[in-house]
Amino acid sequence: MSKKQKASKPHAEDSDGGNAVVLHPFDKTDRRQFARSPEAALAEAAGLTRAIGLTPRAEILIPMTAPRPSTYLGEGKVEELAELCAQASPEVVVFDGALSPVQQRNLEKALKAKVIDRTGLILEIFGERARTKEGRLQVELAHLNYQKSRLVRSWTHLERQRGGFGFLGGPGESQIETDRRLIGERIAKIRKELEETVRTRDLHRTARRRVPYPIAALVGYTNAGKSTLFNAMTRAEVLAEDMLFATLDPTMRSIKLPGGRSVVLSDTVGIISDLPTQLVAAFRATLEEVLEADLILHVRDISHPDSEAQRQDVEAVLTELGIEGERLDQVVEVWNKVDALSAEDAEAARRRGARPGPSGPVVISAITGEGIDALKALMERRLSDNEELIKIVIRPEDGQGLAWAYSHASVRGRAERKDGSVELKVSVPREKEAQFRERFPVRGRAKPVVKPPRSRHRKLSDEA
Repeated sequence: MSKKQKASKPHAEDSDGGNAVVLHPFDKTDRRQFARSPEAALAEAAGLTRAIGLTPRAEILIPMTAPRPSTYLGEGKVEELAELCAQASPEVVVFDGALSPVQQRNLEKALKAKVIDRTGLILEIFGERARTKEGRLQVELAHLNYQKSRLVRSWTHLERQRGGFGFLGGPGESQIETDRRLIGERIAKIRKELEETVRTRDLHRTARRRVPYPIAALVGYTNAGKSTLFNAMTRAEVLAEDMLFATLDPTMRSIKLPGGRSVVLSDTVGIISDLPTQLVAAFRATLEEVLEADLILHVRDISHPDSEAQRQDVEAVLTELGIEGERLDQVVEVWNKVDALSAEDAEAARRRGARPGPSGPVVISAITGEGIDALKALMERRLSDNEELIKIVIRPEDGQGLAWAYSHASVRGRAERKDGSVELKVSVPREKEAQFRERFPVRGRAKPVVKPPRSRHRKLSDEA
């Protein structure tokens, strides 16, 4: 085995789902400043392999300059890998790259083992982890689109010679056309079902807009610690493991910020480099929750050696979703896993985050809880930038007005007056302030609330 090859040792905790050989080809002429290191990319591919229950028995780096049309790899490298596979007898060879159907078929013949490329690998993970109906439909749609171009691989054992008139195929050709028709019908049915789920989600989103709670979305590279942070902030029990793509389906919970404001926190699917095109399209609806967010918390694993490259991958996906220009002001960087840094690096990171700017960074550890209070305080400040805190008085007979105020503003305090009227301290978007001033008597602007009131009906201060 060459110095560019690395055999992984079996571990007692490894899954019994089968053995695998993991290959990562890389362009040895790539000199980009923040290009991901081949070693880190190989480790990520091995992590993806473990995520579907396979045990990597060999992890191999393959330097190259250009892919070959037939097998992607050069003839000599294919022969070398064939010898390795003959000795290791892997159930699957994981190729960390995009293979054409022809390249995949030729590699399987040469290596005498099932070959799966990066797209197929990620599809397998998503297929196992998706739990909601929409998530499962999206995975199936992506998988069918992926397999549609690879049907020829399933029928190579059947007759492939043309008929005498030049337009009739053998039985294999007929079966492929039948399968393509069946797949096409299933794709059409799934798209129709997805349209229904999209309408339902839009109704839920419209309902959330009527409730005046801002939304903060957690985004970031897979395994950056988003779900651990989500659990720490909401006391929820979302699956949070040291594993790629532990979370696929979005989860939402309400949290209280230091000033008493309620915020909806959303945990989203992790982003990964070279995400298959099929999955970007299929999960766009899931990622659209980010588009609705008032604040986007970009969670970074600051301890990862390729943290900067991961940041670029996430920002590229956000740009594709339309988070660019002025909307970038909504993004706050959260530097997670400071506890995993060396003492010197951790101190440097803490100094950088001691006085974070509007876009961060906030330095935290979702495991130990360090910095989470500072993160909530920054969220409070950012969400208050576009709001006014005012006091309004609602007459005793205006029950409809009271309900309207609760549905169009964030109520930060309430006091019952002797004449039966209700005084509310409300936080309203600046564009709605005129509506409130026209609808209710306004007693002036209120000072920001530093601590949440002890009681919902606590008497308000007369300070304007």
